[in-house]
Amino acid sequence: MPHNSLINIDVVYASSSKDYKIVSLQLPVGSTIEQAILESGLLTHYPEIDLAQNQVGIFGTIKTLQAILQAGDQVEIYRPLSQSAMTARELRARAQKKQQLMQRQKASHHE
Repeated sequence: MPHNSLINIDVVYASSSKDYKIVSLQLPVGSTIEQAILESGLLTHYPEIDLAQNQVGIFGTIKTLQAILQAGDQVEIYRPLSQSAMTARELRARAQKKQQLMQRQKASHHE
């Protein structure tokens, strides 16, 4: 493959407001995820993206910014989770227990 060959890839980001953007690019063979993201213009369009914080991947698999792209790859920029899944479950369980306790207290006051 000649050194000046190009590959077609997509860079995808979905903001927390359910807005998403897909940018299709042609990049030189040997380009990295970081180069694709910079070339995509998404950092300008979505200033909340911080490559030091946001994880990135290809087709749902976490990768480093220095990962080399292959033709047809879909680079994905992931939003940071506001809380871990375990923390979210714990908070929901606590809220549910509190609601049940309040309902029991209401019922006992009406008796």
